[in-house]
Amino acid sequence: MRRLRAECPWKQEQTHRSLVRYLIEEAYETVDAIDEAETGGDYDHLAEELGDLLLQVVFHAVIAEERGDFDLDDVARGITAKMRRRNPHVFGSDEAVEELTAEQVDERWQRIKAVERTGRPEDLPSALPALLYADKVLVRRDRSGLPPLPAAGPGDDLGRRLLGLVAEARAAGVDPEQALRDAVRALDVRDEKGEDR
Repeated sequence: MRRLRAECPWKQEQTHRSLVRYLIEEAYETVDAIDEAETGGDYDHLAEELGDLLLQVVFHAVIAEERGDFDLDDVARGITAKMRRRNPHVFGSDEAVEELTAEQVDERWQRIKAVERTGRPEDLPSALPALLYADKVLVRRDRSGLPPLPAAGPGDDLGRRLLGLVAEARAAGVDPEQALRDAVRALDVRDEKGEDR
């Protein structure tokens, strides 16, 4: 990437901000490749898309390195330290290593994450897709002990009804983003085959 930044005029012009759209695009292409791999076994395509996503991480790290902010080693050290802190059941001292259920691991992860975020803004990223944003807001409501949302009725506006559906999906243990994605894919496949819905 350093050579590309030195010798390619387009890559020289790029900034963190100008690359955001490519980072998002590559993340979504990776999601598509995961779906394809799990349904059709095309793991070569998944490997390719993961490479494209990794390229975005490297690109941003090199830009930061040029500015003297951080480098790829800092990124790797940071995530390694975070994984060690948030997984004491794996990386703790011998006596601290415990057998935990997946649910207990998630609860501990969230507690540790909350402690790490003390003094930092708790705002959710504004660029999150609406279903994911709604899901995360509802998770925060649950964790803070607020009562569940009342069921939305036919007289409520569409946004309120959609939020109610996200809450219903959460209560059923269903990822609303994935559920909608699966339904749209199924519809798309039927349309391609000319089948009735």
